[in-house]
Amino acid sequence: MAKSLGRHRHGLVAGLVLALAGCASAPDYHPPQVSLPANFAGTGPWVPADGSAAATPTDWWTVFGDPVLDGLEQQLNTGNPSLAAAVARHDKAAALLRQARADLFPQLGTSANLTQNRQSNDRPLRGATQPDYYGSQTVGLNGSYEADLWGRVRANVAAGRADAQAAADDVADTRLQLQAELAEGYAVLRGQDRIIALLDATVQAYAQADHMTGRRFAGGIANAMETGQSATQLAEAQAALADARNARALAEHALATLVGAPATGFTIAPADRTLALPQVPVGVPSTLLQRRPDIAAAERRMYAANRRIGVARAAFFPSLLLGGQVGLQDTALSDLIAAPNTFWSIGPSAVLTLFDGGRRHARVMQARAEWDAATADYRGRVLSAVQNVEDGLSRLHHLGDEAAAESHAAEQAGNVETLAMRRYERGAVSYLDVVTAQTTALRTRQKAIEVDTQRLQAAVRLLRATGGGWQDGRAAAGAPKAG
Repeated sequence: MAKSLGRHRHGLVAGLVLALAGCASAPDYHPPQVSLPANFAGTGPWVPADGSAAATPTDWWTVFGDPVLDGLEQQLNTGNPSLAAAVARHDKAAALLRQARADLFPQLGTSANLTQNRQSNDRPLRGATQPDYYGSQTVGLNGSYEADLWGRVRANVAAGRADAQAAADDVADTRLQLQAELAEGYAVLRGQDRIIALLDATVQAYAQADHMTGRRFAGGIANAMETGQSATQLAEAQAALADARNARALAEHALATLVGAPATGFTIAPADRTLALPQVPVGVPSTLLQRRPDIAAAERRMYAANRRIGVARAAFFPSLLLGGQVGLQDTALSDLIAAPNTFWSIGPSAVLTLFDGGRRHARVMQARAEWDAATADYRGRVLSAVQNVEDGLSRLHHLGDEAAAESHAAEQAGNVETLAMRRYERGAVSYLDVVTAQTTALRTRQKAIEVDTQRLQAAVRLLRATGGGWQDGRAAAGAPKAG
């Protein structure tokens, strides 16, 4: 009967411990559901990440087919200070994780205490035969281990692991942002090269026209108004050329800073060429959550906040430490190493805070508030990602229509410019008609180049919005990772 009662007692205690452990653990983790459209406007269906895709491509910018851009992107990966700072923050998070993991193992230490002492003559309970002076030589080994009954240590390790994963995703996101910024800046630089080439040719053409009106004025064919108009056209084109060269210099300086080089002495050779515009497939939105490292980081931080609720809950239960100590102790160092001088102690100890003025309750409330904030941040990032993709698709679509219209307008304006100059040379029209045709032709040509640059920038932003492209290999950035 006594044995039966003992077994019941032990079972009751074990059940109580398990029940308390359940109370102290973190809540079940369920990422929030974000309401998303079944289809994006004008494109394919939404497909959330399933965790089975490959890594995000690291050379997505090669779709533009420019070797100079390829070299600059590689230089950015090794020289950009902001990226180096993100890597350092990841290293810090990894170090904090290792610190948290250390609590999973026993802690061992050693100590030595070699002292000479004098005791007071009036020390309470001092014996008559005790000496005034005595030595105390102690060498010991001690150890302790926290029995993680309530899951505090495990939850803290899980939170640290999620923080380290989030920091790694932050590195990927920082790298992607900087790479996209560099690609956009390079597109602007090449757009300025095209505008400079256009304005340089325009200055030469206007200079020839000004020379022609000067000859006609000397021959009595043209009047002073016409020579003034041609001179004005030439001066304005020269001013626009100087402004374009300044804009190119500023774009070049920005690229230098991005790749981690001083702006002084950094040069990129001018080239009057257009980057290849990538073709956007229909199913771009289906890769969104599978590519965005910022969404992945937000999800990991949400998981870490969930685990820290468990850490805060565990503070309401006693901490159980298993400790022990063994060593040697004697009054003289010469006789220290001897079997009779051995001492040891072993046993558990428990600590429970009974009253703390509500501090533990406040920490649980804080942990829950951090979970709510992380959840809201995750939902916001997903919604922003959808907007980014929609904006990119819309921008590319409408800029494509605008580019086609501007190209046609530039072609027609060029024909009108040629016709106006021929008719002026034959005396059929005034030079004002030539000026009007030239102004229109230059404006439409320059606008066509600007729209081409905007299309390239829009393509870069869409690549950024989809986490680095839309190739077959996709990283499961939006899928919950293993805790």
